[in-house]
Amino acid sequence: MAETADDLSTPLGQETAARPARRFRLPFTAMQALAVLLGLFLAAFAGFALFNDDPLGGEPKARIVLRQPGPDAGKASAPSTAETKASTKQPAAGPAAGQQTVTIIDGSSGKRQEFVLGGDPAAKDGNDQSPVPMAGIDQRLLEKSRYGMIPVMADGLKPFTVYAAEADRAKAAKMPVVAIVVGGLGVGAAKTADAIMKLPPAVTLAFTPYGADPSRLAERARAQRHEILLQVPMEPFDYPDNDPGPQTLLSTLGAEQNLDRLHWHLSRFQGYAGIANFMGARFVVSDNVMQPIVREAAKRGLGYFDDGSAPRSVAAALAAGQAMPFARADVTIDAVPTTLEIDRALSKLETIARERGTAVGIASALPISIERLSAWSKALEARGIMLVPLTTAMLKSKSN
Repeated sequence: MAETADDLSTPLGQETAARPARRFRLPFTAMQALAVLLGLFLAAFAGFALFNDDPLGGEPKARIVLRQPGPDAGKASAPSTAETKASTKQPAAGPAAGQQTVTIIDGSSGKRQEFVLGGDPAAKDGNDQSPVPMAGIDQRLLEKSRYGMIPVMADGLKPFTVYAAEADRAKAAKMPVVAIVVGGLGVGAAKTADAIMKLPPAVTLAFTPYGADPSRLAERARAQRHEILLQVPMEPFDYPDNDPGPQTLLSTLGAEQNLDRLHWHLSRFQGYAGIANFMGARFVVSDNVMQPIVREAAKRGLGYFDDGSAPRSVAAALAAGQAMPFARADVTIDAVPTTLEIDRALSKLETIARERGTAVGIASALPISIERLSAWSKALEARGIMLVPLTTAMLKSKSN
């Protein structure tokens, strides 16, 4: 009927226009639906939080499956008595049994580094944690300590004279001499190897007590005819922000404690003619804390080298009181590590040697320092100056 009515009302000769389909409309908008869903989610979450009795909700969890052992499990898994005793000697984790570690924290960067301090002298398991004996060491000049073997005088011999590098001392007595000490070795095998192999044998090398295997590197240096020293870490003014390392000698410790720490350092390797301070601007200016250290080193037949970093150091006076071989650095060669400044410092050393007969310089094992020292030493004697080991300079200064 609706179609007939439309046809009757349509003028003749024209087609009937199609009527648009009626649209279906929802009773709510998309935003309203989204709001309802969000509300339902929040209501469900709140209900779970309120009514769920789980105080550790949200914390990470691990599930462990526990199996009931069978009747014969205990017999099968029970260890023998020998196995039980052996297992009690094994550490749970970390360093080997009988070893102590010290964590050094850098005050500026916060970096943490652990050092193993060697064996426990009270351990009764018979294990010797001391370093492997080095070649060329006179066993008579060794004494057992709680940390290992340390130098001592014996049969009229001193480590200072036995381990001094060979030199033409008669010739050195007649002309100006310069001694060079390159320090900070032992930590960093590459730079240590460069110093050992590229520098002339007359250059004295000073090793810190740290590193994975200081004995091996010190032994290699002696094999190349270098004289070696042991650098003993001592308290600087800004300690502990500036920390020389484990077992540092401290002005706040008693003499007995500092001597015990000194013995730890002395035991790290052998074959050195003397000791030197490593840092120590606060420690070396105090008679009370320095005197026991210098007296102990002198008693053991060692010399003492002051790196010259502390102008008020009392080491020279204390060494003189012990009739101990002594030298102090006159110039820090690579204080400014450039070719121009290093060459200028070496020229200054030559001037001091001509004026006083003896001059001593100290440097680190920087590539630029090693390169300039090597080049400088080749033409030194042509300029009328002799490069000598530190012990030769010490003995010449003492005789003068």
